[in-house]
Amino acid sequence: MIDRRRVITAIAAGAALPFAARSAFAQGAMSRITAYGFSFQGLKGGDIRLADYAGKPLLVVNTASLCGFTPQYAGLEEIWTKFKDRGFVVIGVPSNDFGAQEPGGASDIAHTAEQTYHVSFPMTAKTSVKGPSAHPFYKWAASERPTDVPRWNFHKYLVGRDGHIADAFSSRVEPTDTRVVTAIARALNG
Repeated sequence: MIDRRRVITAIAAGAALPFAARSAFAQGAMSRITAYGFSFQGLKGGDIRLADYAGKPLLVVNTASLCGFTPQYAGLEEIWTKFKDRGFVVIGVPSNDFGAQEPGGASDIAHTAEQTYHVSFPMTAKTSVKGPSAHPFYKWAASERPTDVPRWNFHKYLVGRDGHIADAFSSRVEPTDTRVVTAIARALNG
C-alpha cells in the first residue's frame, strides 16, 4: 500500500531542490533527499551550501537575538569549539517566526551573535523556519521528523553523517546538555 503522505512529501521536497537535483531525483539517482541538498543565504552574503559539509554531522539551530534562550549562543559556540576539529558543524539560522524576536537586519544579528556571544560558527541570513514560507530545509526536516518541528527559537536539529535527522532537541534543551553532547559524539563516531 502506498503511503500518500510520503509521496506528497517527496514531491514537495523535490520541488524545493535546484533543477539539477530535481532531475536526478526524477531519474531515480537519489533515493532519498538529504540535508546536504540544501543551501542558505549567508548572513554576510554568499551561500552556505550544506553539500560543503557532506559526511559531517551538523547542528542546525533557529536563533533569535531578543529571546530568553539567546544566551544559548554561548553553549552553541562551546560545542562548536569542542567538536569542530572532528568535523562537527553548527549552523545558526536567525528567524523572526517566534514572538518577532529577531526584528533587526543582518548587522544587528551579527552584532548580537559575534560581539555579545563571540559566535564563530556559520550563520545564515534571516530565514523563515515554519509554515508555508519556511525554508526548504525546514520543510524537509519537518517531513523527516514531523513531531519534532520548531515550536520556538533555538530548536536544534542534529543531522547525522548520512545527511538525515539523527535527533532533535527543543528550545529548552541547552546545547551543552548531556543529551546533546552524547548525540553529537554518537554522530561523530557513526
